[in-house]
Amino acid sequence: MTLAPETVPAHPADGVDVLELYRAHLGSGRSMLGSVMGGITEVGSAGAYVTGADGRRFLDVGGYGVFILGHRHPRVVAAVHDQLDRHPLATRVFLEPMTALAARALAGIAPPGLDQVHFVNSGAEATETALKLARVHGHDRLVSAVSGYHGKTLGALSATANPLYQRPFEPLAEARTHIPYGDIGAMRETLARLGSRACVILEPVQGEGGVVVPPPGYLGEVSAACRQAGAMLVIDEVQTGLGRLGSWWGIDAEDVEPDLLLVGKGLSGGVVPVAAVLATKAAYQPFGDDPFLHTSTFGGSPLASAAALAAITVLRDEHIVTRAASLGDELLAELNRVAAGFPGMVEQVRGRGLLIGLKMADPGLVGEMVLSLVDRDVLANHSLNAASVLRLTPPAILSPDELRQCVTAVAESLAEVRDRA
Repeated sequence: MTLAPETVPAHPADGVDVLELYRAHLGSGRSMLGSVMGGITEVGSAGAYVTGADGRRFLDVGGYGVFILGHRHPRVVAAVHDQLDRHPLATRVFLEPMTALAARALAGIAPPGLDQVHFVNSGAEATETALKLARVHGHDRLVSAVSGYHGKTLGALSATANPLYQRPFEPLAEARTHIPYGDIGAMRETLARLGSRACVILEPVQGEGGVVVPPPGYLGEVSAACRQAGAMLVIDEVQTGLGRLGSWWGIDAEDVEPDLLLVGKGLSGGVVPVAAVLATKAAYQPFGDDPFLHTSTFGGSPLASAAALAAITVLRDEHIVTRAASLGDELLAELNRVAAGFPGMVEQVRGRGLLIGLKMADPGLVGEMVLSLVDRDVLANHSLNAASVLRLTPPAILSPDELRQCVTAVAESLAEVRDRA
């Protein structure tokens, strides 16, 4: 799906110094970052593009994994508009049909056994929900992977294994262990020590960790080890799920039986923030039996549920997962071809589906690449837990011309950064 360029209507911020408002009210650090990025303000979006206040259009192959359907997919927007006009927020006293319909749809595409759904507002909130469920079952020893990313709220931060974000807020949960990602020996050794008190949380591919793909069979072996130890297994698919890796779920290729699975980003349809925890009946029982044990005023709102239901429908009807797989294969091949011409700069191109990372020889090159790509009207992302990795998470709706635009911009930016050195 490619949307034609559109005229951006007048905006409430027209004539306002947005950078100064950020500096005054949203923090000097964020305003400084905005200044480094050229002071560009985004005021519109459609399809694969974001539009600036001056009408300039940027191909968005970043978005931190949210926009698998692109921006403002017409069917998702229509569903949200309909719900907005009908009943956007619920009293939480009566039953509300959109939440139930979205839960049925999500359970219908979930891995086997995960038919219980708990809607929340963000990926970090999904992690918090999972950690509380683990704790109430007695799994109070957290095990996560080095460079893993699971959010920055206080509980989730215990699982996000990066001292840069943890140290200012210590002491965190004391009973936590961070082990090398992909090292099944370290996992078995840890589970042998912690036994059934362990709660293991892993991503199928580490996103913020720099697009790290584990060895084949690793996730299946982790699952088997958790079952043997009686540990709880939480799979974080907030970034990798719903087609991002060219499969419905990142764990589809292996025999993985999670107790809980975290969903987000793409579930929003790129329109309304929403995330969820999928659970087995046994894992969800404490929350299922007592609906007041863990609650959120806005979690699973009718508006967010309408977006989620529409997003799932579009993913199915428009064969988004298959498109992500084929586009990802093509993009990965093209980027490897380009990177071969810059052996001193690009150490590796890696990824699965439409989650792709360029491992640069030096972290400073990533910042230069991001700025150079913006100059060429292309948006990409850095990786929070891997400063030397430029990350691309394009939508699955890219046209052939848009894919070529992305590859050409990367090639030109690499050449510019190299020549500037």
